[in-house]
Amino acid sequence: MSIDLILERAVQGQRISVEDAVKLYESDEVEKIGAAANEIMKKWHPEPITTFVIGRNVNYTNFCDTYCRFCAFYRPPGHEEGYVLSDDVIFQKIEETLAVGGTEILMQGGTNPDLPLSYYTDLLRNIKKRYDITMHSFSPAEIWKMVEVSGLSLEEVLTELKEAGLDSVPGGGAEILTDKTRKRVSRIKSSWREWIDCMKMVKQVGMHGTATMVIGLGETFEERALHLERVRDAQDETDCFLAFISWTFQPDNTNLPGEKTPPREYLKNVAISRIFLDNIANFQSSWVTMGPEVGKQSLSYGCNDFGSTMMEENVVSAAGTTHKVNTNQILQLIREAGKIPAQRNTKYKTLKVFADTEETGKDFIMQN
Repeated sequence: MSIDLILERAVQGQRISVEDAVKLYESDEVEKIGAAANEIMKKWHPEPITTFVIGRNVNYTNFCDTYCRFCAFYRPPGHEEGYVLSDDVIFQKIEETLAVGGTEILMQGGTNPDLPLSYYTDLLRNIKKRYDITMHSFSPAEIWKMVEVSGLSLEEVLTELKEAGLDSVPGGGAEILTDKTRKRVSRIKSSWREWIDCMKMVKQVGMHGTATMVIGLGETFEERALHLERVRDAQDETDCFLAFISWTFQPDNTNLPGEKTPPREYLKNVAISRIFLDNIANFQSSWVTMGPEVGKQSLSYGCNDFGSTMMEENVVSAAGTTHKVNTNQILQLIREAGKIPAQRNTKYKTLKVFADTEETGKDFIMQN
């Protein structure tokens, strides 16, 4: 069956169904799907501007009692290779980020059962006392661990985190929002409903979040479409997501057998996501898993944002993927895609638009 009618309806602004999405996933007309996604992106963002944020990932602990099969980063509690970063080390990382014009810290770690809620609230207060930086931190799985350890409700935990200085919540840990795949790849992790409930509550207490998706975990096309529907429904209900980011499972060094998802399949998923999620404005490229060149291509498949400079990244790197770019490279890649680069903050407010040959003036070497 031709996908033309589905794409035509979508470009005209009609909402597509789960069944429509499955048909798009079954199609090999990736360029046609990408062209439709690009048209939809232009309705949201008529100017040829691609944004990015200067930020750093701070993985404050790798102790984790969730034991996801696809993760090469975690260490079980008590393991000799496990760590919890000291406050001073975290402060140093923040100072290095600020020194290069950074505005965002994406702080995430394992679900560490030995850290009380006060660890997080004290750390946030100490950071905010010292630095003017956005804390876009702690995924739903980490927040549910805080709920478990503290005995407080989800609303109480998120309220305490917000009052201590948390600004927004990244959507890590969504993987695929179906219990079938979650039970196979991360049996102990929170259910898809808990992930959604957390992100809805994030908005209810006055913050915002992002939504994510990982493909290549052995999920079906139907599960991918269901994932998108669940994100769209939550967004309809609460307007909790500022952005959507999809990336691919990185199998190296993990306990989950699998093959790397080809770039074409990633680009198809980006495009279908943009077409389906008609209520989310911003879509990030995933150059950190796919590499800069595919990241650049994704700007023609529905993405309007190049994500974070990610001065430091340890989780994906642990799975053997080490694509690193610096800020001036990001400017170059965006320009090569025919776009105008602009630095933004976590709320997608533009801070600076870069002229044709202008560089950031400050650069850094990314670290593992």
